[in-house]
Formats: sequence, C-alpha cells, structure tokens
Amino acid sequence: MDEIVLLGINHKTAPIELRECLAFSNEETLAALETFKASPVISEVMVISTCNRVEILLATENQTKAAETAKTYLSASKKLPVAKFEQALYTHCGDEAVRHIFKVAASLDSMMVGEPQILGQIKEAYHTASLKKTSGVLLNRLLHRAFFVAKRVRSETGIGDHAVSISYAAIELGKKIFGSLEGKKALLVGAGEMAELAVEHLLRNKSGDIFVANRTFERGVKLAQKFNGQAVRFEEIVDCLQIVDIIISSTGSPDFIITRDQVKGIMRIRRNRPLFFIDIAVPRDIDPAINRLNNAYVYDIDDLQGIIEENIQERNREAIKGARIVDESVIHFRQWYENLSAVPTIVALREKMNSIAETEIKKTLQSLSHLSDQDHQAITRMANAMVNKILHDPTRLLKSNEDHGEKSDHLDITRKLFGLDE
Repeated sequence: MDEIVLLGINHKTAPIELRECLAFSNEETLAALETFKASPVISEVMVISTCNRVEILLATENQTKAAETAKTYLSASKKLPVAKFEQALYTHCGDEAVRHIFKVAASLDSMMVGEPQILGQIKEAYHTASLKKTSGVLLNRLLHRAFFVAKRVRSETGIGDHAVSISYAAIELGKKIFGSLEGKKALLVGAGEMAELAVEHLLRNKSGDIFVANRTFERGVKLAQKFNGQAVRFEEIVDCLQIVDIIISSTGSPDFIITRDQVKGIMRIRRNRPLFFIDIAVPRDIDPAINRLNNAYVYDIDDLQGIIEENIQERNREAIKGARIVDESVIHFRQWYENLSAVPTIVALREKMNSIAETEIKKTLQSLSHLSDQDHQAITRMANAMVNKILHDPTRLLKSNEDHGEKSDHLDITRKLFGLDE
C-alpha cells in the first residue's frame, strides 16, 4: 500500500543561494510532474516551490526508490550534483510527512509564523497537480485535510493577530490612537518602500486624503497618482500639518524634516486634534521632542521594532496551540489511512458473500416455482439482511483503530478464512 513521503529544503536548512538554484518556475513544475507521473515507483506527486522552500510531496510503495528518483531528477533538471544539496535535504515519511505538510499549510513552519501567503501557494501547487492528474486518493485527502487544519489553526489561535511588519505595526498603532482610521488624512514624506506599504495599509483601513511631499516634486507627483492623492512641495509640509492626522516619513535627510517648534506652532490651529508621526527613516526625520507636546505622538523604527518583537513572541506562544491542533489532525488522518487499507478486503468479502447468497437464492427459487414475485422479493430481502448482519461485526473489526500490526493480522486472517485470494 502507498505511503506518503515528502522531501525538500527550506529557509531553516538551506541559504537563499541554494534555494534559488533548486526553485521551480511554473513551466518547470509542469515538466517535473510529467516526469514523476511516468515513474513506476511514484503513484502520486505534487511540487511546492516558494521563496522559502522547495518540496516534493508524493505517494509510493517504495519510499527509498521514490526518494532517490526525486533527488536524481532535482540534480539533473537543475544541473546540480546531489552532493551540493543533500546535506540541506530533509525527508519525512508517513505521519511525519503528514505532520510537516499540516504545519506548512498552517504557517507554523514559515519564516514568519502566521503569514497567510503560504496557504495560497500550497493551494496553487495542489491545483496544478490536480490539473495534471498527478494527485490521487492519498494526496487529495491529505491536502483537503491540510486546508481544514490551516483554517482551524487560524480561527482557534492568535497566530495571525499581531503585527509583525514595520508598516503594518505602524498602522495598528495608529488604530489604537484614533480608534478608527476611517477618513483620517495622511501625509507621506519621502518615498521609502516601507512608507509606501504603510500607506497601502492605511487605504485598506478606509483612510481619507493622501498627500505626498518629496524633494523631487516630479517623483512626488508620480507617487501621489499611485494613491489617488495630491502632491505638495517640501516647503508646504508645515502648512499640510494643519489638516492631516497621520505623517509617515521616510527620507534620506541627515537633519530633522519636522521639528518640535513647527508642530507646537500649529497645534493651536488644529485645536489639539491628535497628530500621529511614523518615522521610518534612519537617521530620524521627526524630532523626538514632539512627543512632549499634548496630543502629538511620535514612533520611530526602534519603537516599532520593539512592538514587532513582542508580537513575534506572542505568535510563537500561539503556535504551541496550533501544534496541538496539528498533532490531533495527524492522528485522525492516520486512522483514515489505516481504514483505507481495509477497504479492498471489506469489498472483496462483501462481494463473495453477496455472490454466494445470490447463487443459493437462485437455486432455491428454481425449485419453488409456485411462489409469487412478491415472495421472491421477500426471500431476496431476507438473504441480503442476513449478509449485512453477518458482515457487521467483521467489518467493524477490520475498520477499528487497532495498532497497525494487529490490523494487518486481522486482514490477513480474513482473506485466508474466506479464501479471498483464491
């Protein structure tokens, strides 16, 4: 009977240079699936390739030969000697392979625990294998269970609840200060990538008008267009402070862009409405002394990093709950798998008993020609009911969650007792 095997490398076992060498493009994935499908030792297969992992998940009756086939293909297709990646390669079989794929789908094995992208990437890999018809009974069941486990982990734990990126943490802080960011106006100073990401998070929270100030006005205009905002000149920043609620700054300036005195001068005009500064620049753009003004809040990259580290620790604590859900799900999958091994014997036993019953009914009815059609049907129903009752206990025993050795013995004895292999 086929067993599940997984082999691969990830961010824990291999540097990015090696992961890049072994990564699969969409076309390469399709070619790999075709090759593996033709292999006599591989029954089912799918390929997962992301920036942090390359994994081959397969079903096989010969774990050793299947793993060697996969390694040989990796080496040949990537023109890389096996010795160059073998040390970084991990191989999991049976329950450990199931546990690994459940953890990956639930983002418990990610570089950043709780990140949601990996589940979509696994769904895409499974979709590709389904289209190429390289997934079957085992992998279909395994992947659908993996998706269910991932959903449970996300809904029953807090692994995705805490901000773990600079830009996201900044916006979460803003929500704490304002309660809601809906309609809040923002000024983007500079054009750093993290600042742009922060604005994207703002827009997802239904923020209001976006203003962009950049030393190169043309660049500011282009960036403002990206967010359907309005470009302002650097000299207009102080005036802009009167109307905005949030300032996100990320420039390369060696000096403060916004000082305490500038902010102090406009707070009265603002009637002390809160003003929230996110300073993602190094060196800092925003004078930290602004924090001493009423209703003015300044957070720099160190403040945000501290929040992120706390949140990562919180996610890791929540991951322990996720691991429990995974372990429980592995047990359930093993029970399903063990029952799967009994199916051919149960089917063969039922077919043999039905065949005997049908033969004997036919013989009996030939000598009872005086019986009506209703009598015939009644006798047939009685015989079917007897077969079902006779098979009830043996079927329950063969499906029971016995230890693997005992289950194999029961299957073997059943096949011998009823001559199912004759």
